[in-house]
Amino acid sequence: MKTLSIIVPCYNSEEYMERCINSLLIGGELVEVIVIDDGSTDHTLQIAESYAKNFPSIVKVVSQANGGHGQAINTGLVAATGKYVKVVDSDDWLDMQAYNQVLDFLQEQAEELGIDMLISNYVYEKEQVKHKKVMHYRSFLPIEKPFSWDEVKFPSGKYLLMHSVIYRLDLLKQLQLQLPQHTFYVDNLYVFKPLPLVERMYYLDVNLYKYYIGREDQSVNEKVMIDRIDQQITINKQLVDYYANNKKVEKSLLAYMRNYLEIITTISSILLIKEGSKESIEKKKELWTFIKENEPDLYKNLKHRFFGIGVHLPGRIGRKTAVGVYRMAQKIYGFN
Repeated sequence: MKTLSIIVPCYNSEEYMERCINSLLIGGELVEVIVIDDGSTDHTLQIAESYAKNFPSIVKVVSQANGGHGQAINTGLVAATGKYVKVVDSDDWLDMQAYNQVLDFLQEQAEELGIDMLISNYVYEKEQVKHKKVMHYRSFLPIEKPFSWDEVKFPSGKYLLMHSVIYRLDLLKQLQLQLPQHTFYVDNLYVFKPLPLVERMYYLDVNLYKYYIGREDQSVNEKVMIDRIDQQITINKQLVDYYANNKKVEKSLLAYMRNYLEIITTISSILLIKEGSKESIEKKKELWTFIKENEPDLYKNLKHRFFGIGVHLPGRIGRKTAVGVYRMAQKIYGFN
């Protein structure tokens, strides 16, 4: 059995996928790299197949009709056979030294310690930015020791991205995780839904994941996010529904899940405020009404927190203030 399965969703990725795959091959026989060609129309499939030919014991290729990022991850989870699993987007890559440290831990300690989720740092690799922003958790997570939810308290604005987690594969199979097709921002569901099953965690304070920011068509580009705001809202609502149906967890985990929802709902709200049309302002109101009607306690909690107050400031000046607060939070917490 492989130690780590790495799922690489690819759609028209010919320009950058080799950098990603080359960084993953360093794991050697401990890893399987599962490249999912999501109906690409360029040379993505041919490049992937050349890697599978040259590294047949490491690289697998699965080609599917276009189903989006979520379906590519679903397909990868079916194909995965490792003890642990990580998703690496095709325009991102892993740091060699940190990667080796992670593999050493997964091979030598993780199974014996019963680790469900391994957490590590990620780095924003933004174009034309000299000093890269490292997102770490050392100020509030125990370092290099197993821990449970009751030992941590995430501060406001800090949360786990898909880039920072490695899950035990059996846990995701037990959950029967299925992400929606043809929908962006499913990485939020990928991180969020397994949390109630996670009992033991471990934090390695290494800068593993290199998160590239710079392509104009990137899903996290602010203009693109505004254009796709309906999909952001759809994921936001699915997160709220999942929270409402999975509240019988310990208090510290429940608090983290609320914190996560605060961040996602703030992002949705600010993007709608920035777009500024009457239709967008109505969509913001409808989103908050949805939360109020489906999970009133969560609504009260979110609305009276710092960001909740900010996105409800009245009038044009209120909206400008909310965007300013959001910009400040971007600089402090590093999210896009």
